[in-house]
Amino acid sequence: MIGKERFESAKEIYASYGVDVEAAMENCMKAPVALHCWQGDDVIGFDHDGPLTGGIQTTGDYPGKAKTPEQLMQDMDKAISLMPGKKKLNLHASYAVFEPGEFADRDKIEPKHFRKWVEFAKERNMGIDFNPTFFSHDKIKDGLTLSSPDEETRKFWIEHGKACVRISQYFAEETGVPCVMNIWTGDGFKDVPADRMGPRMRYKDSIEQILSEPYDRDKVKPCVESKVFGIGVEAYTAGSAEFTLSFAATHEGCLPLMDNGHYHPTEVVSDKIPALLCFFPEIALHITRPIRWDSDHVVLFDDETKEIAKEIVRCDGLNRVYMALDYFDASINRVSAWAMGFRSWQKALLSAMCMPHAQLKKLQDESRMTELMVEQEAVKTLPFGDIWNEYCRRCGVVSDKEFYGEIRKYEEEVQLKRG
Repeated sequence: MIGKERFESAKEIYASYGVDVEAAMENCMKAPVALHCWQGDDVIGFDHDGPLTGGIQTTGDYPGKAKTPEQLMQDMDKAISLMPGKKKLNLHASYAVFEPGEFADRDKIEPKHFRKWVEFAKERNMGIDFNPTFFSHDKIKDGLTLSSPDEETRKFWIEHGKACVRISQYFAEETGVPCVMNIWTGDGFKDVPADRMGPRMRYKDSIEQILSEPYDRDKVKPCVESKVFGIGVEAYTAGSAEFTLSFAATHEGCLPLMDNGHYHPTEVVSDKIPALLCFFPEIALHITRPIRWDSDHVVLFDDETKEIAKEIVRCDGLNRVYMALDYFDASINRVSAWAMGFRSWQKALLSAMCMPHAQLKKLQDESRMTELMVEQEAVKTLPFGDIWNEYCRRCGVVSDKEFYGEIRKYEEEVQLKRG
């Protein structure tokens, strides 16, 4: 009864600030968050035997990595059992599952190669988001794909993108949930280029050709994602923030996707969200935790994560912002990384929903800035932990105190026996 009594007490305290905790928890349970498949196997996938390449890198060699589709799905199931709230599945094209003796290169992949993922998602009442995989492939020429001056190379990757549009339509039709299809490439140069505009004009044309593939705009939500730089492309990336934002703004139906690790260290995506929502009906996010650069650390309940969630809630954006996680850490237990990141984002969302936003906005609009500062500081110490514990209980998942015990047990009974 102690936990229940603490929750009731906390609920009363929040009510004194005008916050309906019951409504906040109910709304949080309904907000879908996409869970990225690539945390479970270090972004390797199942369509090649080579290393991870293309401006990204996973570090660490923690034991128990998933090496087959069955193991990856098993690990994802365990992670899901530890996560409160509503989930979607987020796939990369490199995770196609082929029958024995079957193979299709990326320009020839079909919906049937993702049938097992559709079955997985439908059994768990999850929608599916999708990403063409423009990395870790021998048809990347001189580090370039959609921006390549080599027409044969560019054509291959355009056809890959078109195939992914068709697969995204299939996902939406099968699950009944719109599919967010995100276009990101690591195209760029290690050192200062002699031509910055040419690659971007080719990139623009390539994306336009991809999106000429017929699709239902109510079912497929194409996005373009920017990046500052990556390993081996430190000087220049074709898909810069200005490029992708301008592309989305000038191509109807295309959404901007912001990854909060893909900006300069002094930039914050939390401030960009309300700016974009002034102009775009919908936007998309990849939520990560950058350290120094786009290192894709596990999402934690830190300040910027909280601010991102606050802006989504403040702007009444839960139905306008597609939320997805994107990180990969091979230095710790991968199932723990999945579940911890998801739980941290759920904490941020629920915390944001338990903020007296209307009262704080009123103080700002009335220029009562001293009082606003006082109130903003006061809400930081409200008993949110008791609300979070009750939320986990209602969602049927373990508390933070019990979380590691579940991970340790699964690691010993399943992951470490893989060799």
